[in-house]
Amino acid sequence: MSTAKSVVLSCAGIGSRLGLATTKALININGRSLISWQLELLRDVEDIRVVVGFQANDVINEVLKYRRDIIFVYNHNYFETKTGTSFYLGARHANEYVLEVDGDLLIHPHDMEKLLKTEGEFIAYADIMSDDAVFVKIGEGGVVNSFSREIGDYEWTGPACIQKKKLHYTSGNVFNQLEPWLPMKGIKIRACDIDTYDDYERALKFIESWDY
Repeated sequence: MSTAKSVVLSCAGIGSRLGLATTKALININGRSLISWQLELLRDVEDIRVVVGFQANDVINEVLKYRRDIIFVYNHNYFETKTGTSFYLGARHANEYVLEVDGDLLIHPHDMEKLLKTEGEFIAYADIMSDDAVFVKIGEGGVVNSFSREIGDYEWTGPACIQKKKLHYTSGNVFNQLEPWLPMKGIKIRACDIDTYDDYERALKFIESWDY
């Protein structure tokens, strides 16, 4: 399967809350780096852009073990910006529709396949699992109406697909890029976001549950 979407993997952050002294793309998940799991799920995607910042050379070297056709984009201001910045930078020269995937996210293989086949714009969400979740409120027909730090029906984990022309420079998060365009189609997925060490332990169990 090939897709006309570009995929932006945002891997520039420090990952300080996790406490493993490494960017989250490089953490060990069952003997492999997290980004190697992501690249396996994206193996049929032709256009992948990995945004790097903290430990950039280590991330680049790890990616090149698996793919030699990846485009690397630098977020030089990674210490003071968030994933919304990396998404914008990675999408600037991408295809019309861009799928953003955070570098700390594991998505069930069947659900990743579904997202790659889905046309147009959408926001993915999952059952609440993370320690430090951003919530989504879902409306009629499964559309995402709003994001919240306080309460919601499900957890915003990403990914999200949007036309690149709608993105702008921001120092905020990906959901800040999406808020002006709500409501948007929502798709429920099985996913695990890794922000804390407890999240990390849940991620290990999550991968063990995969049946592919």
